[in-house]
Amino acid sequence: MSELVSPIPAYEESRVSDFYALLKPKVMSLVVFTGLAGMWAAPGFSDLHPFLAFVAMMCLAVNAGAAGAINMWYDRDIDAVMKRTRARPLPMGRMDPAEALAFGLVLSIASVAVMGLALNWMAAGTLAFANVFYVVVYTMWLKRSTPQNIVIGGAAGAFPPMVGWAAVTGDVTLYPLILFAIIFFWTPPHFWALSLFANEDYKRANIPMMSVQAGAKATKRQMLIYTLILVPLSISPAFLGLAGPLYGLVAAALGALFLLSCVRVCASDDLKHAKVMFGYSVFYLFALFLMVMIDAA
Repeated sequence: MSELVSPIPAYEESRVSDFYALLKPKVMSLVVFTGLAGMWAAPGFSDLHPFLAFVAMMCLAVNAGAAGAINMWYDRDIDAVMKRTRARPLPMGRMDPAEALAFGLVLSIASVAVMGLALNWMAAGTLAFANVFYVVVYTMWLKRSTPQNIVIGGAAGAFPPMVGWAAVTGDVTLYPLILFAIIFFWTPPHFWALSLFANEDYKRANIPMMSVQAGAKATKRQMLIYTLILVPLSISPAFLGLAGPLYGLVAAALGALFLLSCVRVCASDDLKHAKVMFGYSVFYLFALFLMVMIDAA
């Protein structure tokens, strides 16, 4: 990445708000919510002490934030040249990189240790694996080397329901695996919709996103394929007896709108459709996992 040249910043004293920004709070909120849904749906959740449930969610949130902090430490060179990331603390010179790395490592280790000691080591091990997968496999390897970065690396963001479930039960069964798969197949169309209207950003940073390497047409085709897998997968818990008919009806309606938004992206060169799909995809995942919780209740 020698062509990415930026001035050496004079580091200012780090502020609390900068440490908070390192945690990627928007991403963290989705991680915590899907993790909570996995915990809520797990058998025996009502018997789990509320304080332990709170500890589990805090460990999940802190671990996700820690992975985000290490991601920002490693990607500070490319963040400096991308419009949507150049205002982050490290590119702006408000924090020493070593400070950010230490922050992320300490929180990663502490969150896994507390999860293991307070809940169980299956949940802690799953949490640790998700962290390493995001930091090492996605951030340090896949992101800069292949247009499949989001496809494979997206698995890191799919672990929270499994962590939440394991925190209650100490194991992982079919239902949390399906929830994992839903997030896994949701991730490519979600991020590729973003990449369509942020394509120039990724080009400047030399990140080989699908839209950069294969072009918009191929990206849209891949988005449609993953969406066609996602929709029936999201309904499957109702057919397998893991969720009730109300969940199935709502999942079908949400999926139909997701598919419609994807078809509109595929049928038009207007980037506003990609922006709409990106926004809806976030709502879709929140709404779907809210239905998981409502159904379990």
